[in-house]
Amino acid sequence: MKPETAKETKPLWIWLMSGCVLLLLVAVLMPSAETKQTTGPAPSAKTATTANGSAAAGRLAATHARKTTAPRTAQEIVAAKLRQFGVQRRALVHTLAERRKIDVLPEVERFFDALESGDWEETRRLFKSLKDERDGPSGSDLRKYFRAVLEAYGAAEQVRLWPPQQLLDYGNGVLDSLRPGMVYIGGTDPGCFIPTMLNETTQGEQHLTLTQNALADASYLDYLTSIYGDSLNVPTQEESQAAFNQYIADATIRAQHDEQFPDEPKQVLPGENITTVDGHASVSGQVAVMAINNILTQTLLQKNPDLSFAMEESFSMPSSYAGAAPLGPVFELRAGDTMTSDQAAQSVNYWQNEAQNLQAAGETSTTVLQSYSHDADSQGNLLANNNYPAQAGQAYQTALSIFPGSVEAITGLTRVLAQQGQFDQAGQALDTFLQNNPQQGQTVGNLRQTWLVNH
Repeated sequence: MKPETAKETKPLWIWLMSGCVLLLLVAVLMPSAETKQTTGPAPSAKTATTANGSAAAGRLAATHARKTTAPRTAQEIVAAKLRQFGVQRRALVHTLAERRKIDVLPEVERFFDALESGDWEETRRLFKSLKDERDGPSGSDLRKYFRAVLEAYGAAEQVRLWPPQQLLDYGNGVLDSLRPGMVYIGGTDPGCFIPTMLNETTQGEQHLTLTQNALADASYLDYLTSIYGDSLNVPTQEESQAAFNQYIADATIRAQHDEQFPDEPKQVLPGENITTVDGHASVSGQVAVMAINNILTQTLLQKNPDLSFAMEESFSMPSSYAGAAPLGPVFELRAGDTMTSDQAAQSVNYWQNEAQNLQAAGETSTTVLQSYSHDADSQGNLLANNNYPAQAGQAYQTALSIFPGSVEAITGLTRVLAQQGQFDQAGQALDTFLQNNPQQGQTVGNLRQTWLVNH
């Protein structure tokens, strides 16, 4: 598959959020039957991804045989890994279906056939059809193994969007930063699907990989329990309900404040849709879902005190920053009580080197630049929240040097400069951003109003 531009798709973690929002109330209020249908101990990740009878075993053996041929180009390596990952995820689908005593839809088999053959257009068409069926009234069985389908599609989409060598560099950069035994939590589509694919198709130690974006989805919790239940204490349906209740209580208070005190600063966040009918609050939107995911991420950490975790963010999750420390392109959760100045400096140096490497590589895709810029911006947020504003400013500036159109990076940079009293520098940064991105006039105006209007 040849890389495409970023314009052809939008992130799956946003695209699929609508389904998550529609199912959110049902998912967290109704207990799932999946766990009850499972008998015996949950399979390990290795068992779940390799057990599937003779057909899948034959395909997997053929894939391993292909790995012995050398040398190969980056494009051949990536194509082989995607085929192997497709075989593994098809096997996992069958394992999950057998455990729940349900059939695998013929359309799912055709989806994996298309993916393994490299037919991207058919892969995309079939995935959209399966997604629509999953979200429909007859999708209950499909939801019980859909995450495995989604992960295969997510990997295929990233293979389509990324130049092969840069995909390998990015994914291996994440995996190589992890210490033995670390659990990896990916956020963005590249940060989730690329490391997951490479993790499971590369010899050597494999890490448990998951995403914080789907923790509010009851079916995803069941999926994690099925594949990692012997290695990871996954939040229960009751804990998911508690997270939902906690968020609703907080959101209700904030919505009431905004209604009672309209002249005070708003406490309901942009994109956070909160409505109250007869005293009962309901929520929707990706901000609300991610707030619940944030609570459940903390629950996951609390339930696994002996495990170490590394995370790549989609949305900023400030509650995870306390005690966190930079770890290459990601950051380690619960790394220690206080981040050191050496760790902050190492983070700045890491991203400055990455920016130089990208510049030396010459022209690259917008998808690649946005991904690296986003991760640099995330570490800027981490540094700012750990009282390293100067280093945070450098990280934001590096993120902008990688992708000059990053709204999140100019937002962070303006904030830390203003908080340090460097209002002229903040204004100059906004002027430069607007020159490079004339379509962002409203964003720049809002930032000036927020941070510079009285100075």
